[in-house]
Amino acid sequence: MGWIYLLCAGAAEIVYAATMPKTNGFTKLAPSLFAIFFIAVSMYLLSLSTRTIPIGTAYAIWVGIGAVGTAIYGMAMLGEEKNIAKMICLMFIVFGIVGLKLFSGDESRPADTQ
Repeated sequence: MGWIYLLCAGAAEIVYAATMPKTNGFTKLAPSLFAIFFIAVSMYLLSLSTRTIPIGTAYAIWVGIGAVGTAIYGMAMLGEEKNIAKMICLMFIVFGIVGLKLFSGDESRPADTQ
């Protein structure tokens, strides 16, 4: 279940990061409340994931999901630059995320007893 929490936390991070430009530095109320809500959801789900996933692994994957997802959103929806070098770098992050998942310990044990 920790991995599901972590994936959802990463998705919530993408949502709040994508909303940030619309807040205009947190001066616009509705987008600011939306972003703050998803920041809280993301943090809460990340904390739930650390019940069974070590914090270093969980945090690295959470940041990676957010970074790759937000970069893809920026390129797809905001017209940010797309190039081969950028895509290769994003793939390295994805490979790192997959590697951390593949080489992490047994999820059935609580993180604080590993």
